[in-house]
Amino acid sequence: QVQVVESGGGSVQPGGSLTPSCVVSGRIFSTAAMAWYRQTPGNERELVAGVTNGGHTNYANFVQGRFTISRDNNKDTAYLQMNNLKIEDTAVYYCKAKPRFSPYEYWGQGTQVTVSS
Repeated sequence: QVQVVESGGGSVQPGGSLTPSCVVSGRIFSTAAMAWYRQTPGNERELVAGVTNGGHTNYANFVQGRFTISRDNNKDTAYLQMNNLKIEDTAVYYCKAKPRFSPYEYWGQGTQVTVSS
């Protein structure tokens, strides 16, 4: 059974940093493309960053070089390093795992990130 569990959200002031992590169980991680999304109340979930099983990354324009997605295949864990956080980055951040050659996607429960002064 596949499980995706995020942790590492929290509250910071503008300009601060957080690095949520996403642990994937079920022995799919090494073949999975990983991605972070975020969602605010009343809005659709939007892509923040993604990394393929080969390590290729992509980012939303609003990241503007502030965020870095990474993965550790030895720990079945993906990370989202977020620097220079802005108030508008406040959202629930979700992790998604998409195994290669599988039609299924697996989502975590989300972790809250709050940026306020």
